[in-house]
Amino acid sequence: MSQQTLILGIDGLGGAGKTTIAEKIQQEFVDSVLLHIDDFIHPKSIRYAEGLEPWKAYYFEQWRYSYLIEEILEPIRKGKPVHKKIEIYNKINDSYDEKWIVLPVGGMLIIEGVFLQRAELRKYFNHVIFIDIDKETRLQRVLERDSYIGSQQAILNKYTERYFPAEEEYIRENNPVNLADFVLNGTSQTKRFHDYLRSIAGIL
Repeated sequence: MSQQTLILGIDGLGGAGKTTIAEKIQQEFVDSVLLHIDDFIHPKSIRYAEGLEPWKAYYFEQWRYSYLIEEILEPIRKGKPVHKKIEIYNKINDSYDEKWIVLPVGGMLIIEGVFLQRAELRKYFNHVIFIDIDKETRLQRVLERDSYIGSQQAILNKYTERYFPAEEEYIRENNPVNLADFVLNGTSQTKRFHDYLRSIAGIL
């Protein structure tokens, strides 16, 4: 077993299919743990901060990056195993549940979510895959998926006011397609993508 724990990021904008890809990858690796960036959301009282435009509140106040870094990413970077309870956000209750994370040195941590290549996080990832899907396809997916928001018009309004402007800021600031180690943007890449995953497996 390698003496390095790898951290793999599955980046992409809303509706790109990050969770599906991340779950498939996890099945290929022994000693892997999958986390979602939305496991580390701030409560509503913070992420819907008064006085900020909706997209700015989303971009700057949505996630507990410091908690993720201090509890998980920094220990891994220092070569330590992760065997502890961590706080995972519960969307239904707007509170936190405890979850055991067990990841030995030499395993793989997979994190999926939006904006993973921001400066705060990018340095912790050994590999980042960016799923590059056009906006029209992603919008159709979220209109079908995000019924918890309300009607399709309510979903569209939320994405227009909160999510899409934040995504545009992320692209301007970070150019995630260029930063990523692998860009996945179609089924024609299936073989090359599998070869890339095998190259990662060869490191483990």
